[in-house]
Amino acid sequence: MRVLLFAIGLIVVLYTGASVLFTIVLPREPRGFGRLALVVNRGVRLVFVGLSRLAGTYERKDALLAPTAPVALVAQLAFWAACLIIGYGLMLEGTTHSLASALVQATGAVFTVGAIDLRGPANLAVDIAAGASWVIVVTLQIAYLPALYQAFNRRESLVAMLESRAGVPAWGPELLARHQLVGIIDTLPAFYAAWEEWSADLAESHVTYPVLLLFRSPDPWFSWLVGLLAVLDGAAMHLALDPSTASSQSRLCLRMGFTAFNRIAMALGWEVDPDPNPEGPINLTFEEFEQAVKMLEHVGFPMDRTAEAAWPDFRGWRVNYESVAYRLCERLTAPPAPWSGNRRYLRSGVVAPRRPPQRTPTVLANLRPAVVIPPTGRRRGSEPSPEPDYS
Repeated sequence: MRVLLFAIGLIVVLYTGASVLFTIVLPREPRGFGRLALVVNRGVRLVFVGLSRLAGTYERKDALLAPTAPVALVAQLAFWAACLIIGYGLMLEGTTHSLASALVQATGAVFTVGAIDLRGPANLAVDIAAGASWVIVVTLQIAYLPALYQAFNRRESLVAMLESRAGVPAWGPELLARHQLVGIIDTLPAFYAAWEEWSADLAESHVTYPVLLLFRSPDPWFSWLVGLLAVLDGAAMHLALDPSTASSQSRLCLRMGFTAFNRIAMALGWEVDPDPNPEGPINLTFEEFEQAVKMLEHVGFPMDRTAEAAWPDFRGWRVNYESVAYRLCERLTAPPAPWSGNRRYLRSGVVAPRRPPQRTPTVLANLRPAVVIPPTGRRRGSEPSPEPDYS
């Protein structure tokens, strides 16, 4: 029996060590041992989602969800500590002849770096191994945190720039409208190139370290998820409405963007269609698309096609990323931006981006339209805008 307990304890210790290495050290999609951390993260997220249901506004809900990632990191550490204590406790049972005394001794050995508990006889090899294991885990965790925060900072720097380019919360048609209103459509190729590179970095960092998905932006209405969705929608609309002038970089941005979405979804264990039917259905309706096209016509955005002619191409692009993006928005409780799906746990509806007042001469003053989609929820200090009529 004691030999069996020792063997089980050794397996637990080795499995825990493998989980630490696959989660912190090995830079690749979590599989096997590495998925233990995903289970811990999922449990912590569900607790905070439950707490956030008590909030009445999105800002308060975001404030309650903000500590999810730090708590998940602490929970990972606590989980590994508990596994090491149980594993080494089972290995020490043959020395102490009491499982309770063995667990106490294992706890002392782990947290006091190999100190021996006086309640039972010493087992120097196991006690020293327990202390050394915990030192290694803590050391790796300390080195792990800078990598996480560097990836977080790289992610948020480009997201913050969307405030002036795509509104808050970000929205694809608003991205194109603002570039037209201030006469900077020529900067879109470089913009798409930057987001292509950003998407590649996002896929690599968030697949390698899934806990980054739980880190929320400092501002409640900023979101990397909504931002990427807005950029992809803007690029897809640009290609669908004005293919003769849309840069090839918009295609590359779209490809890398929905590839990033799919890689993150697969890392979470979701089933993803790698080659969806371009004529397949999407949740966004043609009426919503047509209303956005009318807004772009109103601001003078150049386009070669009507909404009816552009819709098949736009749908063909969006079918590649819509379902995964909507599911991630729901799972991570992203801001309720237009064209980002429903949120079961939000009491407010869609909140449209607020466009700042025009500070330009009268040439552009008359081109400023109201927001296309009227918000059904409110942000603090804001009032809903009336629905415009572009017919």
